[in-house]
Amino acid sequence: MTKPLPHDPYITAVTEALTAAGIPLTDHSWTDDGETRGTYCYLNAVTTLDPSGTITSDDEDVPADAAWPHGLLLIWEWHTGAEAEQGEPERGPQWLFAELKADGSNEYPTSLPVYGYASPAAVVEATQKVIARKIGAGHFHNFGQAAWDGGLIGHTWEHDEALDAACEAWGAAETSE
Repeated sequence: MTKPLPHDPYITAVTEALTAAGIPLTDHSWTDDGETRGTYCYLNAVTTLDPSGTITSDDEDVPADAAWPHGLLLIWEWHTGAEAEQGEPERGPQWLFAELKADGSNEYPTSLPVYGYASPAAVVEATQKVIARKIGAGHFHNFGQAAWDGGLIGHTWEHDEALDAACEAWGAAETSE
């Protein structure tokens, strides 16, 4: 049996909001406590979106003008900050997005301009802007900063304090081992 993670209810709320907004999700989504450099874990969630409706198509069936022919990843991470000096992210949450490639890999993840504990509505609004290419992807050379000058979108989630406390408790236990 899999142990529930502190961010599971949050990610469920976000995916439900994405679905309610008509943004197609695939069954390639999960929450996890992955490793950074093999020393410390971090909390993460990956949601695979199919905004062009083409992921299950054979490559020859994908229309040439499909905006997202291989899909779009939404990524949420909460890092302990324990490895920040080695180039890993500082402590706390962040949202990212990345376009999927034909070979199953993805482009360099880009910061999604929302709060780390953004409301599901804010994640939906930002995702809609990414899908419409109003928020452009970053790249390795600019450290994944989005091509967007509209500031942070939306507000924080109504349960952000409880989520932060649960993530902090998980992080304290993780870094004390």
